Parts: sequence; structure tokens; C-alpha cells
Amino acid sequence: MEPAALVEGEEVFRALADAGRRRLLDALYERDGQTLLELRALLPEMTRHGVMKHLGVLEKAGLITTRRAGRHKLHYLNPVPIRLIHDRWISKFAQPLVEQLAALKRFVEEQAMERPRHVFEVFVRATPEQVWAAYTDPDQTRQWLHGLAPETDWQPGSRVAYRLPDGRVATEGVLVEVDPPRKLVARIRKVYTPELAADPPYRMTLEIEPVGAVGTGTTAPACKVTITCDEFESENANFRLIKGGQRAQLDTLKTFLETGTPLVLLGGNAA
Repeated sequence: MEPAALVEGEEVFRALADAGRRRLLDALYERDGQTLLELRALLPEMTRHGVMKHLGVLEKAGLITTRRAGRHKLHYLNPVPIRLIHDRWISKFAQPLVEQLAALKRFVEEQAMERPRHVFEVFVRATPEQVWAAYTDPDQTRQWLHGLAPETDWQPGSRVAYRLPDGRVATEGVLVEVDPPRKLVARIRKVYTPELAADPPYRMTLEIEPVGAVGTGTTAPACKVTITCDEFESENANFRLIKGGQRAQLDTLKTFLETGTPLVLLGGNAA
């Protein structure tokens, strides 16, 4: 793209005019460096070719960049063109007022609607039943969740607890919805330190969605596993812990299901 075209912003405005392309940019804002397969899951009504065309428009506008990592092509958000438009159309005198109005809009919208605080996704070469069993069967859970195992009958309304190998309760809560092998909802909290135990429960939602096969020339079943943690009272101790720990747990679950051996993380567990 010519620099002048980037400054004028015609390609950028054209790219942003489509709701599907804005969804792709939002996804990269939440988690950068995603593959075509991951991004396509956001637009299930669209063909693979259609998503590729959208990504091509975004790349031509300079809103995303790509690079190869082995067999995969990763997509990254590039906010520079939007910043150039911002600098052109908003004067330095108007900027403080614009920022205040934007902050007010975000505050009102966040108060008016329920929004997930943490969303984690991973694609796994396994069936929904295999993912469900790995997540709910104590014998399997101990193998990838650092020795922790669930204590519950997996019925809505029942209590659930995960104990550390030394017998202390690490996580406790109540099951809200149990729909094997598709969905699990619970209100839980980590309690293995006084700071964590002082927090109220948050909502955890596990969703397992079959997506066909992962990889070229393979018929192996695959699932998208999504864990959403929301309804936090604030950015408290549980919120801060989950921000990094839940991602590590999903990566460990994926490794266990695909290799039969749990991922060993350096520097301790991520429970």
C-alpha cells in the first residue's frame, strides 16, 4: 500500500465498513496471532474462502499483518492506520473532550450490559466426549490439573470442590448447568490463600464445540474448547490469578488429550 493511501484512510474506511471484518479485528485485539482456522470459527456462516477474502481486505488496508510459523499463517492486529485517522480528524484541542466522551460511553455500556471478563479458547484434536471426560473424570483430571480432582456428582445445584494433593481445598463452588458433553456452568472461586478466599464466587462457563478436523489431509476429530470467566465483583485476587492461569490450564489439557502426557510448566503449577 502507498503511504499516501494509508494517510488518507480510504482503504481503512472501506475495510471497517463490514461488520464481519470488525469482528475479526476485535478477535485479534482480544488475542493476537491467530490462525485462519481460529478466526473462521468466529464467522461460522461464512466459507473458508470468504474469511480469507475478509482477511485480505484487512491486510491490504494495513489493519493486520501476517507471518509464517511453521505450517501456520498467523494474523496480527496493526492499529497504526486507525491511529493515523485519529490524528488527522481529531485536533489536539478536541482530543481531551473526545477522550472524556469515549470514556463515558464505555462506562455506560459496560454498566448496561453483561460482558465476559476473561475468555480463553483452544482447538483440540479430540471428540467432545473425550474433552468432557478429561475435564470431569477425577482419574483423568489428576493427570493434567497438577494433582487436583473434582469432588461432585455433576448434578445442577450440587457443590463442587477441587482438592490439592495435601487435602486442602483449592477451588469450591456450586454447579449451575451441566449438559454433557457440551456445556458446564458453575459459580466458583479459588480459596487456597486467605486473599483468594476473601473474594465472592465468579461464573465459569465451559463450552465444547465440534469443529470437524484440524490439519490438512486428516480426518481426526477436533473441538473448540472455550472457557469464559465473568461476573467478577472487581479485578480482585481471583480475577488476577485466572488471567494467566486459565490459559495455561487449557494448554495443559490440550497437550494431555493429544499426547496422553500432561504439559509440565516451568515455575510451578497454574491451578
